Amino acid sequence: MFWLSKTGMHELAHLHFADADASYEDARYAVFGVPYDATTSFRPGTRFGPRAIREVSLNFESYEPSTGIDFCEVPVTDLGDLAVLKVPEDLVGQVADVVSDIAGDGKVPVMLGGEHTATVGAVRAVAPEVYVVCDAHLDLRDELDGTPYSHGCVTRRVLDGVGDVVIIGARSGDAEQFAVAAEETRLYTADTVRERGIGAVLQEVREHIGERRTYLSIDADAIDCCFTPGLGTPEPFGMTPLDIREVVRTLAPQVVGFDYVEVAPFDSGQTAAVAAQMVREFIARHWVAGR
Repeated sequence: MFWLSKTGMHELAHLHFADADASYEDARYAVFGVPYDATTSFRPGTRFGPRAIREVSLNFESYEPSTGIDFCEVPVTDLGDLAVLKVPEDLVGQVADVVSDIAGDGKVPVMLGGEHTATVGAVRAVAPEVYVVCDAHLDLRDELDGTPYSHGCVTRRVLDGVGDVVIIGARSGDAEQFAVAAEETRLYTADTVRERGIGAVLQEVREHIGERRTYLSIDADAIDCCFTPGLGTPEPFGMTPLDIREVVRTLAPQVVGFDYVEVAPFDSGQTAAVAAQMVREFIARHWVAGR
């Protein structure tokens, strides 16, 4: 199903996320893509991320051994890609409208990016109590390149509406952003993750969150670019794919909205493959916890 009149979705021409075969009416999880990279500040290409993630998802077995579920039995639908508006403020509103519809129908939105700007709209729509983001960059600028809705301003815009923000894996930002992060967020840098271990960090984060409604956003560049080089703004010395998997597995039960963004698939497929598996991990863990 796609909602061209309601949400401006494009039909996917037979390419959809693997095993996302449920009807919209029956689905618990609604996947959709945002092929947008209009504010990219270094290397464009994340507009191709949603398609690459879907394409590589077809490579994986439907059985998920760590939970014992088969994705063929999980009610997931793929709505297609948003027919994106070009102006970033408009794009944010467009995503908010789509996610409001999905959440209002009692489904969990799962967004594929595309640049991180789209996350602002999704967060506004689900209005979580806590926002957790894995990202190489603090994204706490108030404005970049003439817009407050640049991909470099995402966490700042989220912080405007969600008072409780947790950042994991950051290692890039100017002095002002690091000062804001220290004062207004809970910040775990990539060095902190390495020094303390992802398990210890997540135990603290989990205790902080409790049972509160949480939005989880994964920027692909949270992972060290030496592992997943298909990135618009690559940064070395980051987290590992296994670190990200632990974040997703640990936090999935109380997550009310999830995205995996900033995949620029100009590599050998590593970045999109990790993204697709993290989407599967999220759905599997969330589904098991809710049964």
